Amino acid sequence: MLYDLHTHTTASDGLLSPLALIDRAKMQQVDVLAITDHDSVAGINWLNHSCGSELQTQPLVIIPGVEFSCVWRGITLHVLGLNINLQAPGLQQALAFQHQAREARAVKIAERLAKIGVPDPLAGALEVVRKQTEGIFADQELQLGRPHFAEHMVRSGFVETRDQAFKRWLGAGKMGDVKSQWPELQQVITWISEADGQAVLAHPARYKLTNTKLRRLLQQFKTCGGHGMEVATAGTTPDRLAYLAQLSCDYELLASCGSDFHGPATHWADVGKVPPLPKQCRPVWSAWSL
Repeated sequence: MLYDLHTHTTASDGLLSPLALIDRAKMQQVDVLAITDHDSVAGINWLNHSCGSELQTQPLVIIPGVEFSCVWRGITLHVLGLNINLQAPGLQQALAFQHQAREARAVKIAERLAKIGVPDPLAGALEVVRKQTEGIFADQELQLGRPHFAEHMVRSGFVETRDQAFKRWLGAGKMGDVKSQWPELQQVITWISEADGQAVLAHPARYKLTNTKLRRLLQQFKTCGGHGMEVATAGTTPDRLAYLAQLSCDYELLASCGSDFHGPATHWADVGKVPPLPKQCRPVWSAWSL
């Protein structure tokens, strides 16, 4: 069985629509796919509303998920909520809180970009999102992120490429890298648990923490009620995979795997391009009824 439990659609910052993502997952021979858009379940909801009966008759199993942003000791983290109950009472309030945080962040980014001469940054980024989503989401479901501003900067001729936009203006530590008022780690774990899902720390190696700090994070994550951690991610080296697998065992955390797919251009992180979990790991799906 090939599992990919970390993917994105145009409901957040992915480049494929929910249906196009499913088609690509089938082409890549994925058996179980989790759609985990940033602070949004609009993609999953659209699929259920528009082609629910078709989804139930196909071999690909779709897992409802979300990727929440949060902070721990001043560091921005991402926590996946896997196999969540989309009808859970508190989920919509949680998503609304995150949406407001993203809206406020987008306004601040736009203000800063306007000062350096980017034309109509907020309206331009919104237009990018509308075109990418092909009109399948309502405006209140659109999630504005830095990639959308970068694309507008390219289309308006302010920069030549999206990479250039990030390197000069939008990347970590640059003037367009606005920190949002994300909730604390404990809060998002509570949100996910109350939605009957598994809280999984996404790509723990990407936070560039020392071994000591990473172990402190995993200990607190476990203490707060976290369920698992991503062990196998796209591009993980064998040494890194073994290290993360050992950490999952040390802290008795379930192990997950995901490509963090955003678009076809990033071939090394394509859907399903995930190394298998080491045998000593207990998979996050071990308790699921698929």
